[in-house]
Amino acid sequence: MGKQPPVPLLTNGKRSDGRLPSEHRPVRMEVGVINNAEGSALVAYGNTVILAAVYGPREVPQKHLELPDKAILRVRYHMTPFSTSEGRKSPTPSRREIEISKVIRTALEPAVILERFPRTAIDVYIEVLQADGSTRVTGITAASLALADAGIPMRDLLVGVSIGKVSGTIVVDLNQLEDQYGEGDMPLAIMYGRGLITLMQADGEWTPAEVSQAVDLAFKAAEQIYKLEKNTLKGKYVETSMSLTV
Repeated sequence: MGKQPPVPLLTNGKRSDGRLPSEHRPVRMEVGVINNAEGSALVAYGNTVILAAVYGPREVPQKHLELPDKAILRVRYHMTPFSTSEGRKSPTPSRREIEISKVIRTALEPAVILERFPRTAIDVYIEVLQADGSTRVTGITAASLALADAGIPMRDLLVGVSIGKVSGTIVVDLNQLEDQYGEGDMPLAIMYGRGLITLMQADGEWTPAEVSQAVDLAFKAAEQIYKLEKNTLKGKYVETSMSLTV
């Protein structure tokens, strides 16, 4: 952040990709995309494409790690070697990937009813297939959908939304340029049906008024994504029931 971008990030009220500050990129979703996983989802925020798969609940091989009163949630966030335009990425997990894995796990845990499955583990694998900004929040949405697709009881679906500050303007859903060159970045994870935030981070300088504006903007974006999540899950089971009755 703070470096000179290759193109203006905001011109005449429009962003480098033509969007308005409050405009989210198109969102695409699909569930049940991996046959050998308990649950899976493919989610795209614009050109950022994430695949999530869930396995479990299953036995914990290391008995000393299991919890007597709930399941442990294990999350791995990983960027595939071909996910960026900056050349081939090393397949070895980076410090950033390890950190984001922990952040996403922290965001997911309040939404998942882990108490239903004591002494087990639920594994969530998040693969970034294509990165164009906002990968962690796209991953949160994909992981939430995959957990629901796996039939894991949840208090509510989670929606990941990124908010940023570009040329002094608060914007929603950062693309790669805005992520790299903007003045601030604020990823959020929202249980929209309950009106709760399970993750809120912030890089850069934010005034109290800007934080309030950012949260309002995040909830407005989350509303539409939350509806799409529910419709995507319903669509799978409606199609399944129709095929069974034909």
